Amino acid sequence: MSVSLRDVLTGEDVFGYIHRVLGSFDSRLYQQLLGAANAFKEGDAALGISAADETSRANARALLSRTKLGAIHSHPPFEDRLHAFMLEGLDGELLPRLSEWTLGQLKHFLLTAPEAEVHAILGGLGSDVIACVVKLMSDAELTAVGARIYHPLPGSKLGAKGYLGARLQPNSPTDHPDDIRWQVFNGWSFAVGDVVLGTNPVSSVPASVAAVEAALHDILVTFGLAEVMPHCVLSHIDVQAQVEARQPGTTGIWFQSLAGNESANRTFDVTIEKMVRHAASRTGKFGLYFETGQGADATNGHHHGCDMLIHESRKYGFARALKARVAMAQLGVGRAQEPWVHVNDVAGFIGPEVFRTREQLVRCCLEDIVMGKLHGLMIGLDVCSTLHMDVTLDDLGWCLEQVAPAGPGYLMALPTRNDPMLSYLTTAFQDHVRLREKFGLKADDRMWAFFQELGVIDAQGRPTEHFGDPAWVYLQYRRRKGDSRPDAEVLTEAKREMAAVRERSVPLAVGHGALTYELEPSLERELRALYEDAKAGLWSELSEAMVAQLVDAVPLRTCSEDRRDYILHPPSGERLDSASELAVRMLRLRHAGQWDAQIVISDGLDARSLMDEGHLKPFLAELRRELAAAGWHVAPEHLVVKYGRVRAGYQVGELLFGDSEKSAPRALVHVIGERPGSGHHAFSAYLSAPSARAWGRQGRVDHDITRLIAGISDTSVRPESAAREAVRILAELASSARNEPPTLDGSVEARGA
Repeated sequence: MSVSLRDVLTGEDVFGYIHRVLGSFDSRLYQQLLGAANAFKEGDAALGISAADETSRANARALLSRTKLGAIHSHPPFEDRLHAFMLEGLDGELLPRLSEWTLGQLKHFLLTAPEAEVHAILGGLGSDVIACVVKLMSDAELTAVGARIYHPLPGSKLGAKGYLGARLQPNSPTDHPDDIRWQVFNGWSFAVGDVVLGTNPVSSVPASVAAVEAALHDILVTFGLAEVMPHCVLSHIDVQAQVEARQPGTTGIWFQSLAGNESANRTFDVTIEKMVRHAASRTGKFGLYFETGQGADATNGHHHGCDMLIHESRKYGFARALKARVAMAQLGVGRAQEPWVHVNDVAGFIGPEVFRTREQLVRCCLEDIVMGKLHGLMIGLDVCSTLHMDVTLDDLGWCLEQVAPAGPGYLMALPTRNDPMLSYLTTAFQDHVRLREKFGLKADDRMWAFFQELGVIDAQGRPTEHFGDPAWVYLQYRRRKGDSRPDAEVLTEAKREMAAVRERSVPLAVGHGALTYELEPSLERELRALYEDAKAGLWSELSEAMVAQLVDAVPLRTCSEDRRDYILHPPSGERLDSASELAVRMLRLRHAGQWDAQIVISDGLDARSLMDEGHLKPFLAELRRELAAAGWHVAPEHLVVKYGRVRAGYQVGELLFGDSEKSAPRALVHVIGERPGSGHHAFSAYLSAPSARAWGRQGRVDHDITRLIAGISDTSVRPESAAREAVRILAELASSARNEPPTLDGSVEARGA
């Protein structure tokens, strides 16, 4: 389904059209008109709100351009408590002043007015208005607006005109502190890394997060940079708060992913009240760091009928409101109201169901840069691609060059374009070197001086003999630790440690190619081999022989027609087909309530992860032993789901365990192949153990009450260790389920609601 617009009248606006066609206002048609004005993306098409053709798109934009800001403000596409919370941050004096402007006039103003005049009206622009004006702009116009508006972080040049920062992303498949440490040294050897040292953790267990936080904190303290840039472990914000409470002073800026509406935020275990409390606690220099991305709301089933731009803009509205709360917290302790708050738009991480092509990826990045800046935020980008999108390694370099002129505050930075833990493509150190040279961009002045002091660039900013040499940075680190051993001994130790990092399948970019912004040739070949391996893994299927080896295997399948349908249309893999649903219902009858734990196995995005020697078999063996020892009664069958996604496991749990009369916990372990790209061929285990009563409420069990162990393979998180950790986590979840109070109607109250 799509939106066709043929009968638009001259001078008509959105609301005039709706009233003429239907006789009165209609919220669904309103949502469709807003969606039809967007540049085409698969995510909007899946919701049935994209334009049927270019004529319809042009007509939708014409209607929108003649619509007044006040009318948009008084007709929110949908309302919830988050929308109301965002409105609190708007300037009450500016709103009536701007209400008679049309969106077309606002677009012209943003393209032509001096930057100071643009800054002066930003407080009167609501998130929906900002989303709508962006719909009217071409890529060139978005670039022009992005290049005119800047919000640098206090006391720095981060996010300023002429600067391009970098978030070092030193991810490790095993959360190994040495992997993380050496990637920081590696980035700094290329004079890259000035915004934040931000690691995505495999484990969100507080002890593990604390170890990574401590490793990052140590580097900054050792080099005297603790007041120059922060560090961050991107676990849930509640976990970061726990770590800070246990080890005061060891956490830097606090992170949280945000959604654009209240119900979608609950899947992140996020509420307005929770975030306001955390914002009120950020009284030091470094405040909050948010990640967003188009499509997350829709893919989690919380689109409320609206297009991706509306939701993305509201995420920035949420961030703007929380930034104001951080400013209030700083004022409350006598600090200047200079909140260090920034946003990272992760564009492309979800996959082809959101958008598939490099042109759409660029469009998304440009839209989000402008929306972030119009909300008064310093915004960076993770210009990324999953391996199942139609975006190649070379395409990604092209995308970066299209986006850089729009003035993003920062980009990601890894040794290569392939993340060794998250298995997706993003920005490499060398990309920063190239973009700085091509566009005349700079790193933050304070960190540039540090890189000169470090000796990787000279006084003129030119690479020295130590450029691209992380061992040299390690030597300086050891010297600042008071290590007086001869240089040769320390450098030998460095080579030994670097070799150990590489053995764990974490690349390090040592040296460069013929040009300083090219990868060293052997590393370039390794990167491209991983890319090709990932493409092969994406289309792999579980073999009948592998399924036959499983004891009591029960084959199931989802509604996906085939592998292609599964990859391009994820919702098809979230529900069992009718025959499989019946098979699970029959299994429940046979079980007769004697089992309280079930193992489900799905192929996911790389079936090889389950078929490789030393992967699934030792995990299942240890898992069953540990579950039995912990007192769980595990069903003998292995439910094997073809074309299965995570939510297919939740449906299995509902069918097997749902019972409105029982409060005892019921555990489901869903083993699923991860997206390929790291070379580990890893799988994940999704762990749920709510009460039978919670399983009985369709849709109640979701990501917010499920825990994850990722990166399980014989070369990353060992299967046996993962199995033991899974049982430990299930015990915690079961304890929470037993202590969860029922509501007045007897159902289980949703935590975080």
